[in-house]
Amino acid sequence: MSTLIAGHVLAETDAAGITTITFFHPSHNSLPSRVLNDLAQAITRAGQDEGTKVIVLKSEGDRTFCAGASFDELLTIETKAQGLEFFSGFARVINACRTAPKIIIGRVQGKAVGGGVGVAAATDYCFATQHAAVKLSELAVGIGPFVVGPAVERKIGTSAFQQLALDAGEFRSADWAKEKGLYAEVVDDVAALDAAVAAFAAKMAAYAPDATRAMKQVFWQGTEHWDTLLTERAGISGTLVLSDFTRRVLRK
Repeated sequence: MSTLIAGHVLAETDAAGITTITFFHPSHNSLPSRVLNDLAQAITRAGQDEGTKVIVLKSEGDRTFCAGASFDELLTIETKAQGLEFFSGFARVINACRTAPKIIIGRVQGKAVGGGVGVAAATDYCFATQHAAVKLSELAVGIGPFVVGPAVERKIGTSAFQQLALDAGEFRSADWAKEKGLYAEVVDDVAALDAAVAAFAAKMAAYAPDATRAMKQVFWQGTEHWDTLLTERAGISGTLVLSDFTRRVLRK
């Protein structure tokens, strides 16, 4: 199966109103356009569903939460318009998280790279294991974390974002990410992660929906311009991905 059509997004709501959205791709949970668009749509639907009280966002597997953009698809981009459309997929996921009127809990079981860090940053409360190191690798391939940058910077601050974006070849530990505010809690293993996520989701589902909806609006106040901002950022990445430098790195 082509890596561009592989992968899936699943959504399931339990009796308590906890909707779990799970994404998967065989290449370390990387994100081609199809998975990005399906993920954004699933988040939007769950946010609009009256039966959903809280959303849990996770990926399949034990080792990698998300490897970011699909390099295979990046190699197929031939025009600025195609580049804009691809990177707009990340914009749609982040904006879906931002505008969903339900609290989104992140479950990060392993490493998060590039756009994967942005997905984690777009959740409202994020749990991780000690294996969930983070890296913004975009600059190393000639692009830059333009689309996910606002979400990451909002969570960890400008100084930490600069460190992560400029030191593009190095991972920062899960404890570093917790210290900077990306993760709310870091646990030892997947079993402890699932227990922590389940307990917190049950607590959130028991809160008054009107109150959590209002809190969500407060949390994301000041980001109303992101529909435009992230699309503009997608255009920057979509242009840079066409450079000779980026093509050489991706082929390697």
